[in-house]
Amino acid sequence: MPEKDTPAPETALDSRYSGEDAAARPWAEAVALLEGAELYWVSTVRPDGRPHVTPLIGLWSNGALHFCTGPSERKARNLATNPEVVLTTGTNTLEEGFDVVVEGRAARVTDEGRLIALAEAWEEKYGAEWHFGVTDGMFSNGAGGRALVFAVTPRTAFGFAKGDPYGQTRWSFA
Repeated sequence: MPEKDTPAPETALDSRYSGEDAAARPWAEAVALLEGAELYWVSTVRPDGRPHVTPLIGLWSNGALHFCTGPSERKARNLATNPEVVLTTGTNTLEEGFDVVVEGRAARVTDEGRLIALAEAWEEKYGAEWHFGVTDGMFSNGAGGRALVFAVTPRTAFGFAKGDPYGQTRWSFA
């Protein structure tokens, strides 16, 4: 699937949360982590203002992080009233690794050609058990299940380098 170029973000190291020897990490490093991650955590907001966080699978494609959810699932119902999300991935270690946090607005993907390309990418990344068809602007499976597909183009992202040196990079997109 052809990739669109992600606009180059403004990159800054936050010295308040970084070691003396830390340097801002390049956006390409964050993209590599987003592409290779198997699991992400999505944070949405319930209509009454309470947060909702859940793990899910997804993929980085065409300058955005994509995920899917059933139309009646809590995250889909939350996104219907507030499309602002935070997606995270990385490691659960303290002394090594790199975590990435992406903030943005979840936008429904309904274009059939785009959905077909995403379904193929999903299966390539996660295997045949994640085979989707496309029906009525959604992913579908042979058992009659449907899933809405969302794309989150980063507005702001953060990278957290752990270990020696610790560092916090902020990427801001126009």
